Amino acid sequence: MNTVINKNKAELVGTLSDAIESGSLIRVQRMLNALHPAEIAHLLESSPLQQRKIAWELINKENEGSVLVELGEDVRSSLVEEMNTGEVIEAVKDLDADDMADFLQSLPDTVISKTLKGMGRKARERVEAVLDYDEDTAGGMMDTQAITIRDDITIEVVLRYLRMQKELPSHTDNLIVVDNHDTYLGILPLSKLLTSQPDDSVAERMNAEHDAILATTPSHDVTVLFEDRDLISAPVIDKNRKFLGRITIDDVVDVIRDEGDHSMMSMAGLNEEEDLFAPVLPSVKSRALWLGTNLATAFLAAWVVSQFTETIESAVALAVLMGIVPSMGGIAGSQTLTLAIRGIAVGQLVKSNTLSLLNKELILGLINGLLWAFVVFLISAFAFNNISIGIVIAIAMFINLLIAPIAGVVLPLLLRRFNIDPALAGGVVLTTVTDVVGYAAVLGLAALTLPFLNQFFT
Repeated sequence: MNTVINKNKAELVGTLSDAIESGSLIRVQRMLNALHPAEIAHLLESSPLQQRKIAWELINKENEGSVLVELGEDVRSSLVEEMNTGEVIEAVKDLDADDMADFLQSLPDTVISKTLKGMGRKARERVEAVLDYDEDTAGGMMDTQAITIRDDITIEVVLRYLRMQKELPSHTDNLIVVDNHDTYLGILPLSKLLTSQPDDSVAERMNAEHDAILATTPSHDVTVLFEDRDLISAPVIDKNRKFLGRITIDDVVDVIRDEGDHSMMSMAGLNEEEDLFAPVLPSVKSRALWLGTNLATAFLAAWVVSQFTETIESAVALAVLMGIVPSMGGIAGSQTLTLAIRGIAVGQLVKSNTLSLLNKELILGLINGLLWAFVVFLISAFAFNNISIGIVIAIAMFINLLIAPIAGVVLPLLLRRFNIDPALAGGVVLTTVTDVVGYAAVLGLAALTLPFLNQFFT
């Protein structure tokens, strides 16, 4: 299914590019505005800057707000920079409160203020209610539009009330039950509403045990809750149990995707919102810190090697083989590091089970170390007809493959303790550890044992 979807997206990108290159702008306009806003956003993000500007100009004004919300932050900012405040207000005026809040948080404060002033009172209050909370919390994710009812009315009254509505908010699977002061009491599922007798009271049919989500709950915890309980929507309350809004599954999917993008891009030192076709200079700036950090760690490994120049000169085979040890250690450590970072992200790796994971990885490192040390001994001794070199490389391989998985567990826990994102810094630090340990093990062992081994095996 994913292959079909990706193929269709690729075809759309190619069709758009060909149409723009041929000057068929009317065709481009029709094609773009017939698509879903998310599909339009994908096309814009997949287009080089010049084609993107042309395509954006051809999007109908009533579609602009919905498309902007679907775009990554870098691409969205580049387009908004070309719009005046009036155009921004017009584009976002019909967005849901949660989508508008997400959009506004990426804008300068002056534009946010002007946009809010240009909105109606009720719409502005809904958006401000969301903006009061950090975007990475339940309050920042919630939509303030929801159907609320009292618990002292009958099912018949509820049904009459619903028939008076023009439409229900999207993803409405429950009605929120509150008292006269908007204190959250529970939910009335639509399934129960439709199967109840008209003279039943809401209090009789509601689910008072359904827990609401506190507005300050981190967004990651919200996604876990939705996954564990198979939720479509969930009510959001403040510390006094006042009902504030609700979170729907579409918002949760966005958070899950953002977290996935963050983990993948952070391992390369990139922002998950980075524009694929961003201008060269901003891209150079965003990548400079990561490249500089890697250069520093490379110099550290080079310094370790430089301490053993005499050893390398006396055994040229070491210069050929020594890179294998840190390379194998880096792969082994990265495997464990990836598992540990995922365990932290999904709440599986905690203080109480860290020792169990360390023991497992230690045993794994011991087995892998023995296995691959034996393999590298055979290859090295045969290739260079030198048993001494084979022994040194084998022992160094064993040491690095033993330490690498331990580092893969310990490093993300230490980084998190110092409030450093393990996904961002873990790979660099692990590479430094496996490189330094690998080179030091090979060259240090060679310096200490090769003279003796050469005498023994000659």
